[in-house]
Amino acid sequence: MNKKEIAERIEYLRSTLEYNSKLYYEKDAPEISDYEYDALFYELVKLESENPELDSPTSPTKRVGGKALDKFEKFTHNVKMGSLTDVFSLDELKDFLDKTDKTLNFGVEYSVEPKIDGLSVSLIYENGVFVKGATRGDGIVGEDVTENLRTVRSIPLTLTENLPFINVRGEVYMPRRVFDELNAEREADGQSLFANPRNAAAGSLRQLDPKIAASRKLEIFVFNLQEGSLYEDGRACVTHSEALDRLSELGFTTLPFRKTISGSEDICRRVEELGEMRPELEFDMDGAVIKVNSLKDRAIVGEGTSTPKWAVAFKYPPEEKITTLESISIQVGRTGVLTPIANLTPVKLAGSTVSRATLHNGNYIKEKDIRIGDKVVIRKAGEIIPEIVESIKSERAKDVPEYEMPGTCPSCGAAVIQDTAGDGTAIRCINPVCPAQISRAIVHFASKGAMNIDGLGPQIVELLISNGKISDIADLYSLKAEDVENLERMGKKSADNLISAIEKSKSAGLERLLYALGIRQVGEVAAEEIAARMQTLDAIIVANYEDFASMSDIGEITATAIVEFFKDERVIGLIERLREAGLSFNAVKEKKSNIFEGLTFVLTGTLPTMTRDEASALIKERGGKVSGSVSKKTSYVLAGEEAGSKLTKANELGIAVIDENRFIEMINQ
Repeated sequence: MNKKEIAERIEYLRSTLEYNSKLYYEKDAPEISDYEYDALFYELVKLESENPELDSPTSPTKRVGGKALDKFEKFTHNVKMGSLTDVFSLDELKDFLDKTDKTLNFGVEYSVEPKIDGLSVSLIYENGVFVKGATRGDGIVGEDVTENLRTVRSIPLTLTENLPFINVRGEVYMPRRVFDELNAEREADGQSLFANPRNAAAGSLRQLDPKIAASRKLEIFVFNLQEGSLYEDGRACVTHSEALDRLSELGFTTLPFRKTISGSEDICRRVEELGEMRPELEFDMDGAVIKVNSLKDRAIVGEGTSTPKWAVAFKYPPEEKITTLESISIQVGRTGVLTPIANLTPVKLAGSTVSRATLHNGNYIKEKDIRIGDKVVIRKAGEIIPEIVESIKSERAKDVPEYEMPGTCPSCGAAVIQDTAGDGTAIRCINPVCPAQISRAIVHFASKGAMNIDGLGPQIVELLISNGKISDIADLYSLKAEDVENLERMGKKSADNLISAIEKSKSAGLERLLYALGIRQVGEVAAEEIAARMQTLDAIIVANYEDFASMSDIGEITATAIVEFFKDERVIGLIERLREAGLSFNAVKEKKSNIFEGLTFVLTGTLPTMTRDEASALIKERGGKVSGSVSKKTSYVLAGEEAGSKLTKANELGIAVIDENRFIEMINQ
């Protein structure tokens, strides 16, 4: 083909692929097979790579992600991306409707829409082409995530009309089926699970590598025009519903199930109807949004100091379901604690099928009087594993015995003890060679917050143990690729990657190693403080109770646990084997300054330009501490978008609240 024919073929492939992509992703009515689509797609990839001068930012090939970024640039929104006032009852909703009706002096028409539980973004188009996309951030400054947003297939790269300029707002979300698949893959790889689809969507959109974002199959619903005109002649829309209809005509996927309604009773009824639809939807919906439909009327009602007066968000309570507690199984943790798990008759809850729930400990079961065979109420408030709220005792069969925690470990058969440490509720197996503890101890050792051995998850650990390749953490450092590659589900590449990750972990440093060893009561924060104070593992081994108890984040119970841990000859033997393997026993983190010395920070919400882990590192590098809960000892609460109960508590206690900009100013002082 000559250049003209190549250009024509590329344009044909782009239009054909875009047309069929819309049919598949938006209409659910494909006209060609996946095989045919893929053949056309890879033909386009080949032609574009051979003819880079014909490349285009609107090509469907951009959906798979381009070059990885070093960081996200800040993006300042021309129009503030604000939030709405929340209401939690129909009475509160009726109060809002009554006040608005009185202000406007006639029957007001409202748009009632689902509130998608995702990540808010703005999309900017120039001359009908998508040119920029950014996260909401703090509403004023967000992050430029254009390349990742190009991978979202329901975002049109070109509009159906060549409009000079528009800026629209939408909610990026992860479909529930994609979320379930992603968590299943992460569990198989031994990675931590996402708590809910919103967290997964937010994490995916903030990947520096667009190819990872593309693999997460994110979608979007567009729900507002921020700037510009939706008509070629420049005229403005009269109502919000007109704007959404025009956005749909231009190629956007707009909010489903929206209705324009007048009258308080009808609006409340529609809000309840949307709530009843939630379990069957393919996306998470945490509320309903009620907005004045007329844009002229909105201007009359006006804006509050931080939220508009013409709209509210009705928030649904956590969904609850009734099912049957069929049995209780016992899970043995890495420190030997026995945790009861409820096995339930499977029930659909918050968009997924639930068959297990945590029961915490024996005292929890007794306090709530939960018995096998009971009808129970379960709730899933945004977490992976739901909880049992209560047992329905009126439906209990006669003579059902109370549940008793086992007197022996279900994994090894050894006797268990009541642990007097902490609140005294734990029952613990103290057999040091208990198989369940060994397996979970190795998984913990390899976890992200510990030695961060990528690819060494629960299934691989079980595989290595069952095949006699390892029996403790030190054995990991004796593994060779040939020991691993012939195991089930492995192979040469997987084996090489695992051995490389194990080798890399040797330089993780004292902070991570101390946490990875699994000392009771020693979490990441305590491990960092001990490492910063002691500097070497050898100094920690010979330290006494007073050395640890004098540290601000180390209490009496933790100090005792550390000393007892390093008195155990088996522990010392294990450490010597790790030393021989070449692990670093020295602290790696150094303080950059002492400006936060004596200060305790609590982080909440999503920060505009940095993750909470990055902010935490900046605090610790400057001598400060990071806590997970707000108390009178808290110095500052660093709050970002959608800050929750921690912000509320900080305000109640009069704790200073700062945003990211103020935080950066403090660092640079």
